[in-house]
Amino acid sequence: MSRVSIIGHDGGGLEDLTRNLGQSGFSCSVANDGEAVLAAVMEQSPDIILIENDSYYRIAELSAEIKKTCDVPVIAIVRGDLLSRVNGSFNNVDDFVAKPIRPDELKLRMKRLMRRSGADGEEVLKCGALKIDTAKCEVSIGDRTVVLTFKEYELLKFLVSNQDRVCTRKALLDRVWGFDYYGGDRTVDVHIRRLRSKIEDPNHTFIDTIRNIGYRLKAEREP
Repeated sequence: MSRVSIIGHDGGGLEDLTRNLGQSGFSCSVANDGEAVLAAVMEQSPDIILIENDSYYRIAELSAEIKKTCDVPVIAIVRGDLLSRVNGSFNNVDDFVAKPIRPDELKLRMKRLMRRSGADGEEVLKCGALKIDTAKCEVSIGDRTVVLTFKEYELLKFLVSNQDRVCTRKALLDRVWGFDYYGGDRTVDVHIRRLRSKIEDPNHTFIDTIRNIGYRLKAEREP
């Protein structure tokens, strides 16, 4: 299920949109724009972010901060009469959608951007020599097959799908173990340690520890 974070402003009227997206299989969270909004959004590790705002200055500010942190796609939702003002100042916005929102059009644009970013259910996920065949639930590094438990597999798949993005322990718990799981951070740390023992060796290093935050998977470095 693709996760959508929506940054809205008071009176944005996003209830119908979130309901429609939820019925179409998206997991939506809405955060009112404010001082700590980006921290709240990044906690969710979204696959795509929607910014609903009629202030082009605020859109530019938010999208620039988002792209400093990760390469998640960003769609801005604005009044139709403001679209003519879109210019090169919005390089951090991947697409614009006019209000009133047409949900079917928005969903098509979202899916297109997520396909381009690799967040829309590709059957083969890759990170350097590491490959995950999601159709067969098989993991390999070069010619070597890696045998993982179910949770190790789900954890690795999420990390590869979000490679080069820092994933907090909370986000990993939510996405891999579920919102109703009551285990602590140690659960993630133990599984990361087991995962490293299976996929890393002197020639392959994939997972970075981000001190006091979480983990990041990136293309292997040369030894």
